[in-house]
Amino acid sequence: MEFFQTLEAILRTSEPAEKITGFKTFYTRYQAKNRSIDFAHDKSPLTFEKPSFSNICPIVPATTLPKRSALSTDEGKARLLHAIAHIEYSAIDLALDHTYRFRNMPDAFYRDWLEVAKEEIDHFQMLERLLHELGYRYGDFPVHTFLFDMAKKTPDLLTRMAVVPRYLEAAGLDANPLIIEKLERIDDTMSRKIIDALQIILTEETDHVRKGDRWFRYACKKAGVEPASYFDIVERVLPGAKKKKGFVNVPLRKQAGFSCDEIRVISSQPCEE
Repeated sequence: MEFFQTLEAILRTSEPAEKITGFKTFYTRYQAKNRSIDFAHDKSPLTFEKPSFSNICPIVPATTLPKRSALSTDEGKARLLHAIAHIEYSAIDLALDHTYRFRNMPDAFYRDWLEVAKEEIDHFQMLERLLHELGYRYGDFPVHTFLFDMAKKTPDLLTRMAVVPRYLEAAGLDANPLIIEKLERIDDTMSRKIIDALQIILTEETDHVRKGDRWFRYACKKAGVEPASYFDIVERVLPGAKKKKGFVNVPLRKQAGFSCDEIRVISSQPCEE
């Protein structure tokens, strides 16, 4: 089995169940002690022109997505679950694309991001089961292509690690507790199930951001760039990245590798080294 060709086939797979089965078969083989996997590092990766979910979900511009319904209703909860499940599904492809796109990397790089892909699959399936409990499925609501677009805009390792795990996934560390707070005020059975799922995601996403921090610093060293240029790198792809946010999850960001100097750029909250 050739590593990158297999990943390419998984990335091209549009049906979620088929993609997940394909990955699990591949990942089991990858983890085997006596694995027989070839790495064709000299072959150039493809640029994917459309996201793998384009045949599953109706796609609309992010600005035209309807506002979520009240979380006290089943439809409101379903829309919330669908939105988060879509982020997780997109994150599966992003983690796989990290491993597919960047060649001649240390084995630890591939091991890290395949582990992340496996956990993103777990998150997606956990949210999908809750959607099914409410009588909905992935693809029932329109989605945007923002995360897919970010992959296309970050074709080099330094920018990818800065923008995707270290900026966009880190933003999830800030957003997740605010959603949990809203659901806690509703306090019904499904809300509690969603909260439990979000708590698992929050814990594991912190480690994903930490992995992004590790490989961002590796990419900085390789490119001869100072890690302090982080926000300048992100701003080239996402103008306004330095704007002050509302709530920032200072403890988890620090746990994931952010310095207080970086946190102070986007937050007025106290931060002690």
